Amino acid sequence: MPETQPGARPADGSTPGAEPERDRTVADEATSPPVPPEQPEPSDQPEPSEPADPPEPPDQPEPAPTAEVPAPRWSGSAPVPPPLPRRPAWGESAEPTPPPPVAVGPPEDQTPVDPWAGVDTGGWDLPSAELPPLPPTMSYPTPPDTRQWSGPPAPLAGSHPAPTPATPSAPRAVGPVAPARPMSPPAPPKVPKQRRGRRSTTPPPSPPPGWQAPKGYVPAPVRRRRRWPWLLLLSLACCCGCPAYYGFPISAQYPARAALPVQVDDLSLRQDSRSTEAAQQLESEVRKENWLAEETFAGVYATTSGKRVTVFGGTGFRLTPESDAEAEISRLTDRYALGAPESVDTGVRGRHERCAVGSADGSAVVVCTSVDHGSIATGVFTRLSVADSADLLGTLRAQIVQPERG
Repeated sequence: MPETQPGARPADGSTPGAEPERDRTVADEATSPPVPPEQPEPSDQPEPSEPADPPEPPDQPEPAPTAEVPAPRWSGSAPVPPPLPRRPAWGESAEPTPPPPVAVGPPEDQTPVDPWAGVDTGGWDLPSAELPPLPPTMSYPTPPDTRQWSGPPAPLAGSHPAPTPATPSAPRAVGPVAPARPMSPPAPPKVPKQRRGRRSTTPPPSPPPGWQAPKGYVPAPVRRRRRWPWLLLLSLACCCGCPAYYGFPISAQYPARAALPVQVDDLSLRQDSRSTEAAQQLESEVRKENWLAEETFAGVYATTSGKRVTVFGGTGFRLTPESDAEAEISRLTDRYALGAPESVDTGVRGRHERCAVGSADGSAVVVCTSVDHGSIATGVFTRLSVADSADLLGTLRAQIVQPERG
């Protein structure tokens, strides 16, 4: 058997010693049976005259053995559905991306195309009518010089100009003349803006001499603007008047100091042990109910006729004196069995007073309390009416409580 020469290739054209690579999908598919080559019919083949051995071609390589194709693993396959459309990512446009434009080179690099290539154009020679020649074009004359006139003004209509001596003019240079630049119209005068609320300094136009107003004409009066608008006055009244109205009683009644006098009209301060003990007990109750009070006081007064007055209270800032007066009467209702309270007019702005009738130790009493922004004073009166008790409490209060700014 002849040896294979180096550099020779097998009959199928593949490189010797190298196995051709096959795709896995192609290897898995079923291989169709080979088609036998067309052979001539027995009638077409020449009959051999005598048997002879066929000549052996010199140095012809043997054909490579054909690799056996394995049988397919699966006899059939299910249809594969088409893939779902891909969802656009965050920030990606939902519109399809257009294909990139095809780059076209410059026209000088492209091959020219003859649109009439391969077309018979020999029969297109048509006789053309001879047109008459065009007339010669006339040249326009050169425009004269249009420089700006700087001479004297033109005379008015109807007047004869004065004769002026003729002066020889200098010869003009002949050459290209530049067109005159059109003059722009003058800008209108700018009217100054007038601010609102200010009078114009220019006087009004006066009528022409000899002008007379028509019959029945009455000149309209010119309304003058006020220098101080009412809105400014209202703002000043609201900003300054309201705080002053509500702040004056507070500044006049607070702060204040308290001290018990020994004698008030016909009332004398009792300083015996029983009266002193009762006064101390009342003062401790006031301190307990008004723990923000600055000073507290309590005392028992009596007259020679047997009238008895017990007064107690304290000093300190109070924002709502009317509510404090009602709260003090409610606190003493159970102790003295008080009835419905009555409101008493004190005549002082910011001071509120309440009085009620009750009983103590089997005798009738009148309890009155007076509260302002700087102090509170309460009195228990015996053998007096409501009006007399209110007046006497006002007298005692004026002697005991003294405002520091009064």
